[in-house]
Amino acid sequence: MKIQCFDSPQEDAVKQLYTLVRQYNTEVMGYNDARPLNVLAWNDREELVGGVGGRTIYGHFLVEVVWVAADNRRGGLGRQLMETAEQEARARGCTAAQVDTLSFQGREFYARLGFTVVGQIENFPPGHQRYFMHKLYT
Repeated sequence: MKIQCFDSPQEDAVKQLYTLVRQYNTEVMGYNDARPLNVLAWNDREELVGGVGGRTIYGHFLVEVVWVAADNRRGGLGRQLMETAEQEARARGCTAAQVDTLSFQGREFYARLGFTVVGQIENFPPGHQRYFMHKLYT
């Protein structure tokens, strides 16, 4: 057996890890309903100005990334992107959503959307906190 540590992406091997974990999960759960869920916005010059990336799985919407260009922040685009993504998640049968964020990122933004903090790690990164947030759909 050979064990190695890499500081490069190793994309093929990591993709294989995900595939193997999903195979195992399918064996245990009896199904695999994971689907990407991405909502993107472009300006008139075809430049990406915002988006939400994640996936739906096991009745939950896992929010993996949310970004809005600096010139488009605080104008409602982030809310519109999230609401569009959550509407699609609900249409897929999701009953909840989850996200993690850092204290200098979007904790207040997600709270305004109905997410609550269900866990946090202090001083990660140093001087900040990491928040795990959850939202039940009614």
